Amino acid sequence: MVILGIDPGTAICGFGLVEKKNYQYKLLDYGAINTPPTITLEERLVRIYDGIGLLIDRYHPEEMAVEELFFNNNAKTAIAVGQARGVILLAGAHKGIPIYEYTPLQVKQAIVGYGRADKGQIQYMVKTMLNMKEIPKPDDAADALAIAMCHGQSNRKLM
Repeated sequence: MVILGIDPGTAICGFGLVEKKNYQYKLLDYGAINTPPTITLEERLVRIYDGIGLLIDRYHPEEMAVEELFFNNNAKTAIAVGQARGVILLAGAHKGIPIYEYTPLQVKQAIVGYGRADKGQIQYMVKTMLNMKEIPKPDDAADALAIAMCHGQSNRKLM
């Protein structure tokens, strides 16, 4: 089962692709869709939508896992990230991919076993579970890989 994990953002949208087979994960690709601050929000959303579509066309994931919006104190940022999530969900829906959503707490529990784990603990577990030599960068890509593996751990039909 090939899973595309997405950590939504407008400036940096992390992605991670893993294959789960027999309780093991294989790293396929990871990175980020970056958008410059000099372009409009609409142009950023188009780039994110197109980038997700290209990833889907290249890797043909069977399922997509997206982090749910975590609302912080900055409402303007939360709204922009919500709009990015919208185009991400739309890109997956247009390609006919089942989409699953996970909270940061669910991701931490699935990957580290502790819902209050810090970013360093998550990154270490991602590196370990995928037999990587180094922690994946940027942080958004590491988060996206964690989201993909959370889906692999949480979805009963992938067990």
